[in-house]
Amino acid sequence: MPVLKPLSGDGEAPKQFKQPSRKGKKAWRKNVDVTEVEQGLDELNAQIIKGGVIAEKKSDELFAIDVKPDTEITKKLPKQFKKPLKADEILAQRSAVPAVSLKKRPASETSGKVTDGVLPSKRLRATYVTQKELTRLKRVADGHHTTTVEVVDATFDAWADPEEAKKKEVEETVYNFLPKVEKTKAPKTLTQQPISLAATGKQLPAVPKPKGDKSYNPAFTDYSERYQEELRKAEEAEKKRLEELEKERLKAEAAARSRAEAEAAEKRAELSEWEDDSAWEGAESDAEGLSSKKKRPERKTQAQRNKIKRRKAEEQRLKHEAAIKKKEAEAARVKQIAKELAEKERQLALQKAENGEEDDGSLEDDDDVELRRRQLGKFKLPEKDLELVLPDELQDSLRLLKPEGNLLKDRYRNLLLRGKVEARRHNPYKKQAKKQITEKWTFKDFTLQ
Repeated sequence: MPVLKPLSGDGEAPKQFKQPSRKGKKAWRKNVDVTEVEQGLDELNAQIIKGGVIAEKKSDELFAIDVKPDTEITKKLPKQFKKPLKADEILAQRSAVPAVSLKKRPASETSGKVTDGVLPSKRLRATYVTQKELTRLKRVADGHHTTTVEVVDATFDAWADPEEAKKKEVEETVYNFLPKVEKTKAPKTLTQQPISLAATGKQLPAVPKPKGDKSYNPAFTDYSERYQEELRKAEEAEKKRLEELEKERLKAEAAARSRAEAEAAEKRAELSEWEDDSAWEGAESDAEGLSSKKKRPERKTQAQRNKIKRRKAEEQRLKHEAAIKKKEAEAARVKQIAKELAEKERQLALQKAENGEEDDGSLEDDDDVELRRRQLGKFKLPEKDLELVLPDELQDSLRLLKPEGNLLKDRYRNLLLRGKVEARRHNPYKKQAKKQITEKWTFKDFTLQ
């Protein structure tokens, strides 16, 4: 391929290394730096002149393997490496004192010398095979081995696929960064005794024994006492309900009365202002230009109004902060009192337990149990159902009786009294998880046929 060069000039295209902008077509076509492209073309031309493009040639044409040794290297090595190795220097060192000879000297040389009197110990020669070792070797040659080979199970599978083993190793190394799953720990309260809701702190029995008045065929005295007791409780509850209604009625009347008084006061204030204005107008008309000694009150400026507004806002803020502090102090005091009461109840229960006054199941029913003030949980203990039949509903036959009460409710209430669980309330409007419904855009995945 011929090399093309210009007829005159240096042959270099005009170039501009720093161009502020290349938005237009002229800026792209004019004064573009093409030195890299020209160098590549020159190099390609040089390779073509020398015999062809190197990238297109095979490896056999470019490289050769030398298998013959070079005899001149051995001649050059001694000249190049004149300094010997440190190990050779250490081995080459020789002492001026000759070394002790290892050869055994004859007795004639040592007979005339004085010794230390210690006789040398006799040593067995180790250059020959002992009789015992010879007999053992003969038995081994005959096939009689003294020791047997212990067969041990292989710790690996010789026929396993090595790729699967590598995959397991990779998985183990990959998942090493994940935290180890810890076992769930039992809470501390699991080992503590439950707190009874009884005011005395006594533990109630799991299954209380009912009294005689709850029988399907009770005695007349038991039934009459129970009937009178429930009647008294119902009367007290009704009396309390009527008292609350009367309090609400009086409260509503007082609010209506105060509202009417406030409206009347506002009307009187408006009338007084109107009379003052009319009186002032009459005084002005009577004066007719004469200077009056009584001055009309000046109106407040905007700065004065802003000052009064800021003062009122500051007073309101201080009052609010004082109320909050008072409320916080009362809450802290309530917590402290509750802690003191709980501590007193605990000490009282411990003292009774030490004195042997612990309940031994003498409580037969939980109707008359006095409850403590502070109960477990936010909700109060549910009231027990009234299990009582009126006198006109009493039946002579057991076949006509209707069962009263509910064992499930009784068992649940007993668990609450014993402090095993907290009082809960069913919430039908609990917060549900948000669901988002989306339509997949699979209709966009189509092909033209």
